[in-house]
Parts: sequence; structure tokens; C-alpha cells
Amino acid sequence: MSISNTILDSSDIERRLTRMTYEILEKHKKLDKLALIGIQTRGIYLAKRIQSIILKIEGTEVPTGDIDITLYRDDWTRISHHPIVQATDIYFSVNDKEIILIDDVLFTGRTIRAAMDALMDFGRPDRIELAVLIDRGHRELPIQANYSGRFIKTKPSERVNVLLTEHDGVDKVVIE
Repeated sequence: MSISNTILDSSDIERRLTRMTYEILEKHKKLDKLALIGIQTRGIYLAKRIQSIILKIEGTEVPTGDIDITLYRDDWTRISHHPIVQATDIYFSVNDKEIILIDDVLFTGRTIRAAMDALMDFGRPDRIELAVLIDRGHRELPIQANYSGRFIKTKPSERVNVLLTEHDGVDKVVIE
């Protein structure tokens, strides 16, 4: 039996995404070069939420895409010999764009490395940054977030689960 502890609720998530969006806007003055790409699965919902907040603040709709990194992972054969590949939907050119990859949790850095490899198959962006809701440390690769909602010190054996209404019916972050 696992014990779970809620560390962020719906209003906490909304507040942190809004703060992250303002940080993005402070750095990216030219929104015509900016694009958001969410990493399957929950990163796509976070990217769309950030896109919506930018639209409310600036009145500009920033392009948003989805990327699946399953076949780019260095451990996909350990996870399953029959991986489930989800959609990658990037309908705009990434060439010369300032791309912000968005994911729910940053842990070892391997997912982000795979996402960068996948993204490069679509072109050559001017810059790639990273936004995550939760940074839990324990890197295996030299990758860090440019924008993060919250850093949480965890044990490697613990699980951090981000639940989002669009996928899970509720907004919260729990540690198990």
C-alpha cells in the first residue's frame, strides 16, 4: 500500500503556471518567434494552458505542438518491447523559432534529451528552453529547467504524479 501526499492543488498549479508564463514573457519579447511544444502526455495540456495564459495577457496566440518521445528514449526496450507511440503534432516550422519544451516532471533528464533529439528531426530552432511544473532533482544528464513551477526534494524511490483535469479529471500533484 502506497501513501500519497498532495503537494499542489488546483489553485497552486494555476498560480505556478501563471508565474511561469510571466517569466516566459519577460524573456521573450518577440512572440512571433516563440513556440510551445508539450511532451506527451501531460506536457501537452500544460503547454495549452500556458498558451491560453499568454493569449489572455498579450492577446497573441503562440503556436503549440505535441511531441511523442517514445522511440527516442534510450530505455524504451526496457519499458516495453511493444511501446505505445502517441501522436506528434507540430504543424509549424521549428526553424529559427525559440522553442519551449514543456513537461510535467523533470527527474533524470532522459525524457528531455529524447525530446530534443525528436525535435531536431523537425528542423533547427534558434533556441530550446525547458519549462516544467515540478523539478525533483536526481539528474543523470546535465539538463536543467529554464522555468519551473516548484522544486521538490524527493527520494529516488518516490513517485511524483501530476494529475491534470484534461487527462485525470482533477488537478493536483502527489508524492507516493
